[in-house]
Amino acid sequence: MRRIIIAICGIFIAGVASAVPAMVDYIIDGDTFAARVSLDDDIKITVRVRIANVDTPELHGNCDYEIRMANIARDRLAQLIPIGSIVELTGIHDDKYLGRIDANVFDVAGNDVGKILIKEKLGRVYNGGRRAGWCK
Repeated sequence: MRRIIIAICGIFIAGVASAVPAMVDYIIDGDTFAARVSLDDDIKITVRVRIANVDTPELHGNCDYEIRMANIARDRLAQLIPIGSIVELTGIHDDKYLGRIDANVFDVAGNDVGKILIKEKLGRVYNGGRRAGWCK
C-alpha cells in the first residue's frame, strides 16, 4: 500500500515536469476525459483529466446553442484522442474537483489538443475564475 501512495504522489505532484503517458479510457465532454495511467508495472489507475487552460461549452448548458456546441466539442475530442489511444500529459496539477487532474494533453503526433480545440473555436482560453457564458 505504501508503494502505491508513493507512486501516486510521484506522478501527480503539482507541476510534474516530464511527460506522463496515459491511455484514453473514455471521453466525458469537450475538455475532460478519463485515462489509464501506469504507476508501476503492476499498478494502473484511471483518472479524470481536464485539459488545462481550455474551456469548452457545457453539455448541460444554458441554451440550445451551448448544448449543440458542447456535443460538437465532445465529438471532436473523441476524434483527436480516440479511446485506446496514448496521450502525453504534462504540467499536471490537482484540479478543484477531487479525483480529477488538470494537464496539458498531447496526442500521439505531439499536437497540443487544447490548442487545437481553441483554434477550431470549440474551446477558448481559460485561466481559472468565473467562466464566460456560451449562449448567443
